[in-house]
Amino acid sequence: MLYSIKKVHLIGIGGIGMSGIAELLKNKEFVVSGSDIADSPNVQRLIDLGINVSIGHNKENISDAELVIYSDAIPKDNAELIEALAKNIIVYSRARMISEIAKLNNSTVAIAGTHGKTTTTSMVGTILKSMNLDPTIIVGGVVKSLESNSVLGGGDTFVVEADEYNKSLLHLSPTIAVINNIDFEHIECYNDIDDLKDTFLQFANSVPFYGTVCACKDSNNVASILSKIDKPIITYGIESQNVDIKAENLHQENGTISFDVKVKDQIFSVNLSVPGKYNTYNALAALSVCETMGIDLESACKALSNFSGVKRRFDIKANKDIMIIDDYAHHPVEVQNVIETVKSNWNKNLNVIFQPHLFSRTKEFYKDFAKALMIADNVMITEIFGSREKEDNSTTSDLIINEMLKLNHKNVSYVSSKDIVEEVKSRGVKGDIFLTMGAGNIWRYAEELGKHYND
Repeated sequence: MLYSIKKVHLIGIGGIGMSGIAELLKNKEFVVSGSDIADSPNVQRLIDLGINVSIGHNKENISDAELVIYSDAIPKDNAELIEALAKNIIVYSRARMISEIAKLNNSTVAIAGTHGKTTTTSMVGTILKSMNLDPTIIVGGVVKSLESNSVLGGGDTFVVEADEYNKSLLHLSPTIAVINNIDFEHIECYNDIDDLKDTFLQFANSVPFYGTVCACKDSNNVASILSKIDKPIITYGIESQNVDIKAENLHQENGTISFDVKVKDQIFSVNLSVPGKYNTYNALAALSVCETMGIDLESACKALSNFSGVKRRFDIKANKDIMIIDDYAHHPVEVQNVIETVKSNWNKNLNVIFQPHLFSRTKEFYKDFAKALMIADNVMITEIFGSREKEDNSTTSDLIINEMLKLNHKNVSYVSSKDIVEEVKSRGVKGDIFLTMGAGNIWRYAEELGKHYND
């Protein structure tokens, strides 16, 4: 293929979304380079693919790049970003670049929602691959069956997450748009829940007249905007009665969930090897996409049974004398969903280690986090992982801990991240479950614990 631009540099290449773009561009035979503030498994995976990655940001890293892509985590005073702009190099945000990649395909399936985007996107990709439709996929997590977060396909469908952060999803004009749920999140980007709902509504109405919006009617905030969507709609749910696709007879046991799916006058069986009612919603979203695309639903349900999950989404690291589970949950709704799923599947002592993510999120939702954590038997909360935010000494993990004490939880305490592994080793007894949760670096300790308890 003839490219007028050949050399692409990614600032923040190790991020889960950025690394997927880098891998896809590499497979498209672009000359790809990048930089990140620290080494990571994502960085090492890209290096193994032959991508030149620099650790640390330096204007010299730009070199002879013809296009520079930056992640949402990159500040405006980043040395490489400043250099690229000074040299009049074309500069795209991650969201803009995804919209450009979408132009390589005839149709785009964009998965949106406050929760479940990564898993739902992975499920849709798994089904389409099983049907030999050879989709291109970019997902915000490493799909276990693919050992990657991106796939370059030869088919005409692009499957991608549509992220609401910074209203990135509005860069897309999908053929099929999925809205799995809407809960207030990203308070640094949105004034209130109505502002967030309006953004999802704009996303839905960006679908062309021949496209479809797949929407979960059980989400009250999603249901509230349905009448304002002026495109064809397919609804799905578990609790709602008047939906096009409905799940019934849910049964959870030992980390799996099975249910029946009713579509018109047909009933199909689904058996997932990943647990949780929330994964039922993710599966329904995926099946609504299949219904829209005219894919045989019985075959799609069978394909879902082979879905092995995504890393950091209810990721079981050890399951011998002590079970170690790691999850990306970082919003109160997600935290509650994961804890309830553990409790629904195993009658064992549940120890939760929660790493709050972002000072702003903790300050806004500390009471909700406290309520979500209450049903765990023992709770340990680490220091806040600030990520892209500057440290805020007025906001600490004590907000959550003190709120839980007010609610009369008897076993909640602070633990430093660096002490997690030793705390688990000293506290754990046979039969215990330890659940690590957060969007920061807590996964590192879960990995270490997994190796320890699998030896």
